[in-house]
Amino acid sequence: MRGLYTILLLICSNAFMTVAWYGHLKLNEIRTGNPLPLFIVILMSWGIAFFEYCCQVPANRIGFIDNGGPFSLFQLKVIQEVVSLAVFTVFALLVFKNETLRWNHIAAFVCLILAVYFVFKK
Repeated sequence: MRGLYTILLLICSNAFMTVAWYGHLKLNEIRTGNPLPLFIVILMSWGIAFFEYCCQVPANRIGFIDNGGPFSLFQLKVIQEVVSLAVFTVFALLVFKNETLRWNHIAAFVCLILAVYFVFKK
């Protein structure tokens, strides 16, 4: 169960971080008038990123093998990267309708899946 909790927390964490990093790009399109000043956008992103950390830190703590979890440090990192890319892809396709998923994106995903395979190989 610790592995499942870790992955669910990583998904939650990456959802917040994706919104913090890329959500403001859509905000300019939604708002009418002048775009928000960069300083305000940075503060908003930091506020959203706080919730990312509220999920990321427990995910790593629960999942780390030295804390009774099933994953090594390297495994945690590779899982996080794959989750991050998956969450970003869903976000980009749902929020940014002009973005398309192309063959080279799929090829990159396959490489990441191979990275997961290799990091778990004994």
